Amino acid sequence: MEDPDKKTEVVLLACGSFNPITNMHLRLFELAKDYLHETGKYKVIKGIISPVGDAYNKKSLISANHRVTMAKLATKNSDWVEVDDWESSQSEWLETLKVLRYHHQKLLSPDPPNSLQNAIPLTKPGRKRKQEPNRHDPVKKKNQSPDIKSVPQVKLLCGSDMLESFGIPNLWKSEDITEIVENHGLVCISRAGNSVQKFIYESDILWKHKNNIHLVEEWITNDISSTKIRRALRRGQSIRYLVPDVVQAYIEKNNLYSPESEDRNAGVVLAPLQKYASDSKN
Repeated sequence: MEDPDKKTEVVLLACGSFNPITNMHLRLFELAKDYLHETGKYKVIKGIISPVGDAYNKKSLISANHRVTMAKLATKNSDWVEVDDWESSQSEWLETLKVLRYHHQKLLSPDPPNSLQNAIPLTKPGRKRKQEPNRHDPVKKKNQSPDIKSVPQVKLLCGSDMLESFGIPNLWKSEDITEIVENHGLVCISRAGNSVQKFIYESDILWKHKNNIHLVEEWITNDISSTKIRRALRRGQSIRYLVPDVVQAYIEKNNLYSPESEDRNAGVVLAPLQKYASDSKN
């Protein structure tokens, strides 16, 4: 039998709006976990949902407080998926790479400082960084070998739409994409027949690190999206069985989605587009 101690531990991190969180968002974690376990190489130890902050400026994005609360309600009964509000509590929009770095640092240190200064890049996937001044790593147990697999990998969990968004000008920095796929890795859920493989083939960066991109085919197709949920709500239609019951109840209690909320941030430039477009001009 496979020795579980030799499997690479993985934390799955999903970043996004979660506006609102849906049953499909939760299914992504289950699909990814099954796939990684079936390879015999990985052991998924945790799933993290990290809702984006309000400063992302996405159209129709309601308050992070509501989105985080709904995500926590949706994962209340999960024994391995949790919600982290560090990203959403920041006053400025954060690149996804910085969120990945933060959660990796959190695994390395039992008491990670709540600062971006420590969100520094990895050297190689799963490897511990060199010891820094004034920092004491835990003492290794006797006879414990310096196995690189002792440090869990934080992999970005996403749908095919996020992966393909790498090709949108000024939405991602090429160096960020490189570090994400090289040092962390992706677990991408795509529908059968999707063109994700073709997109990877057409990208030199993704092709170079294709072995660190895990494509998981979603055979039991599910077309639920937050956009469609909000549309149904605006039209007074039922969303039962599309989101967890506790999320539906929270939405109804707080009257969260309306034509007015859908117009929020209308005409406002998305934070990364604004930042990277200005950077390219300088």
